Amino acid sequence: MHALIVVAHHDPRSLTHSLAKQVAQGIALDDPGHTFEIADLSAEGFDPRFSVADLAVHHREAPPPADVIAEQARVDRADAVVLVYPVYWWSMPALLKGWIDRVFTNGWAFDFTADAKLEKKLGHLRVHLIGVGGADARTYARHGYAEALKTQIDHGIFDYCGAQVVTSELLLESEIQDPAVHLDAAKSLGRELFAASRRLNPVRPVHPASPPDARR
Repeated sequence: MHALIVVAHHDPRSLTHSLAKQVAQGIALDDPGHTFEIADLSAEGFDPRFSVADLAVHHREAPPPADVIAEQARVDRADAVVLVYPVYWWSMPALLKGWIDRVFTNGWAFDFTADAKLEKKLGHLRVHLIGVGGADARTYARHGYAEALKTQIDHGIFDYCGAQVVTSELLLESEIQDPAVHLDAAKSLGRELFAASRRLNPVRPVHPASPPDARR
């Protein structure tokens, strides 16, 4: 099986990058036949800006540009997608959000028109989320940040497209916690990645829905 590990951090020496590598190592330890690809969005120079051209794609007036098609092909090759990212202002970094904005297009991730039911097109995809936060668990719980992250990312993005979020982890106190604790957790996630995915039920049903946003 094949995993796409998407990393959104500008510093290759960061804990975020180290966690992605540990996930990859865990995948290899689970089964030498498993494969993975690390998509380093910053190093690769992915442009996260949702432009007029992207709006035309959303309205089904133009085909996706080459960089978007290339990213969609990466996802299509994967049995699982792992997002590894630092939490910035209680959300994902703009780089990763822009990757989702541009890559998860109408017509590929979902089909929506004003006069038809929503069709969720990524029911085959299994998703694993690893957010790296500086605050502690009590802060996330007290202010509802953890639930807000799940609402906007797990449900608002991936459930909308039919993809199933298998694991959704927040590795907290990253500024003061011993990095080994988080690195071990990431390796364990990698080792269990495909086993956890296989335990899930397959495709979810299609339901009527509104578009994720107006994009006007």
